[in-house]
Amino acid sequence: MDDDRYGRDVLSGDWKRSARPVATPTDAVRDLVVEEAASGFTGAVVRVEAGTVELEDWKGRVRAFPLTGSFLIDGAPVALRVPKAAPQGRARTASGSFAVDGARARVARQSRVFVEGRHDAELVEKVWGADLRVEGVVVEYLEGVDHLAEVLDEFRPTADRRVGVLVDHLVAGSKESRIADAVARGPHGRHVLVVGHPFVDVWQAVKPARLGMAAWPVVPRSVEWKHGVCEALGWPHDDQADIAAAWQRILGRVRAYGDLEPALLGRVEQLIDFVTVDQG
Repeated sequence: MDDDRYGRDVLSGDWKRSARPVATPTDAVRDLVVEEAASGFTGAVVRVEAGTVELEDWKGRVRAFPLTGSFLIDGAPVALRVPKAAPQGRARTASGSFAVDGARARVARQSRVFVEGRHDAELVEKVWGADLRVEGVVVEYLEGVDHLAEVLDEFRPTADRRVGVLVDHLVAGSKESRIADAVARGPHGRHVLVVGHPFVDVWQAVKPARLGMAAWPVVPRSVEWKHGVCEALGWPHDDQADIAAAWQRILGRVRAYGDLEPALLGRVEQLIDFVTVDQG
């Protein structure tokens, strides 16, 4: 009788080899974030050439490693390889939508999408810009949400002139949530949709892994958030030019919708649908 009630001996055979994880073949595409196992250096792929791969970390340092070396993605081993030519198929925009061949920008609709600041507008443009031009949707920034009611009074929303508003830090009990509630109850509420994400600033909507980080730094409430983030990361933060440079570094890591948190993605798509539905 060949029935082993205890199962196979775990030490039988080559147990050391069987326990070793197998590296997953992975194309070394630009901006792919990996960790070089031996040194612990983590960075985004910026170049692949002559059997080497160059990685750039969040401090802007670039190091070259043999393409055949040991690399990790989220702790799992990968075997980097030269990227294959992209398959020919229907192209997609950065938002994941199918690109419309030969599409020309549509004449701007009367409806608008408002965002809080310049950085929000630049991020929306980078990921959804192609879609917005096809739909004829213009994005404008408010320079803060505090005077939203006055902006709406001046804009005068109607059924054919809708307004979608994207707000930072829209969480229960926040100033932003009180403003959103007031707009919904006000004279323009029927033709205005205010939605938001939970992040202190739109910077946090970029996945930290795109910058080689496990998480965004925690900044004390007594410190201006962007200043605190730059200081924690060792980036220059003395003036507004430094903050602008930091944002360009972050924005440069964004390739498409997969680099953003779902909490932002759904809200932007919701606003685009709201300002384009049932309009000619």
